[in-house]
Amino acid sequence: MKQTFTDANFESILAGNLPVVIDFSATWCGPCRMVGPIIDELADEYEGKVNIGACDVDENTELAAQYGVRNIPTILFIKNGEVVDKQVGAAAKSVFEEKIQNLL
Repeated sequence: MKQTFTDANFESILAGNLPVVIDFSATWCGPCRMVGPIIDELADEYEGKVNIGACDVDENTELAAQYGVRNIPTILFIKNGEVVDKQVGAAAKSVFEEKIQNLL
């Protein structure tokens, strides 16, 4: 299940031993609404293997600023606390799957 990542909870999520995929988005963003269902599916498919969730940039400005998010959607792929890959803008599910496989 997709998690909600916030300024308050993200450090504890990063401290876990799973890779993290974070979807920076906003409710008013059209491309974000296209990516959201893909992120939901991937969260179900990789449950227990990868920590997948979304961060609303309007509600969590510190987290977005920390990672230098300028455009949304921006999806970051984090392993061992380091950003190892990134996708800016909407993409096909297969693009996200390939990037997740590289985390494992």
